[in-house]
Amino acid sequence: MSADLPFLGGYPEHLLNDVRQAIADGRMAEALARRYPEAHAVRNDGALYEHAMALKQRHLRNAPLLAKVAFDNRLQIDQRALGTLTSVSRVQGGQLKAKREIRVAALFKDAPAAMLDMIVVHELAHLKERDHNKAFYALCDHMLPGYHQVEFDTRVYLTLRAAGQAPMAAKA
Repeated sequence: MSADLPFLGGYPEHLLNDVRQAIADGRMAEALARRYPEAHAVRNDGALYEHAMALKQRHLRNAPLLAKVAFDNRLQIDQRALGTLTSVSRVQGGQLKAKREIRVAALFKDAPAAMLDMIVVHELAHLKERDHNKAFYALCDHMLPGYHQVEFDTRVYLTLRAAGQAPMAAKA
């Protein structure tokens, strides 16, 4: 993994060189701002829960319910945890109850709308597909057409943010 592009490991070198050049020329932040001009109005945990449930209802009606969806200040993006889906199982009476929670890194409060959607879609897809396999990414792309481009651009956004150059999303 390249030290100057910590969120872009695994991408082809020619693509990384293009990103490096665009960052050096000061074009990358402007390009992302043009590509993702819309901000979102999701500012608190309640709004994030409603947003995630609307996406779930539209695409994954038969998937297990979510007990909670929240922004989390403790998620460490340097460890690549942009969002998490956790299941907590508890015995209640004679039954085993599972509560599923999605947590999204709080930095996405200020990210463009498509990037927040990408994180939420990614975590929702884990309700159906546990592993990052072909079926998982096909489901992500079904729920958010162009998912792969938004994921790549989110990684570039995080790289710019780490360097203090991230574009701010327009206000919703």
